[in-house]
Amino acid sequence: MAACLRFTRRVWDSFLVIQGHDARCVPNLVIHRAIPGTVEASLKVEPYNLNRVGVLHGGLVLSLTDALGSLAVASKGFWMTGVTTDLGTSFVRPAGRVGDVLHVRAVLTGIGKSLAYTRVDFMSPRGELVAYGYHTKYVGKSSSHANNVILSEDGETVMEGVGADVN
Repeated sequence: MAACLRFTRRVWDSFLVIQGHDARCVPNLVIHRAIPGTVEASLKVEPYNLNRVGVLHGGLVLSLTDALGSLAVASKGFWMTGVTTDLGTSFVRPAGRVGDVLHVRAVLTGIGKSLAYTRVDFMSPRGELVAYGYHTKYVGKSSSHANNVILSEDGETVMEGVGADVN
């Protein structure tokens, strides 16, 4: 398993360990792939993920846009992924019912000294786009965190940082 995937999963675990919003809403999120700048994950839709008409709640899609956008930033070696400054989602079609597996792809579309930009696509089990989100994060103070790592371009190896044990 590539160092980038291990590091990104570690960051996700740090979200869950505090038993906050992510742990309560999407404890079953599975991160399948992470390369620098891109994270692919899936979520099996559970009854607690639904709205009152029986399909995936739009608020959950927004929460996933936030979480997966943050993990796209993490996939570049950032332990602390910054704070959200702007977040939005467009809903294309109903996103799923209980038992469906929602596939998610988050891409870091740009990063500078202060801001990072991501796009998150949500796909049905049939591969149809059901929603997409955008996420802007302030990362100005994140670049100097002690747990940050520098990954090889392909994400296979940690080149620098205390996370070198993720190799």
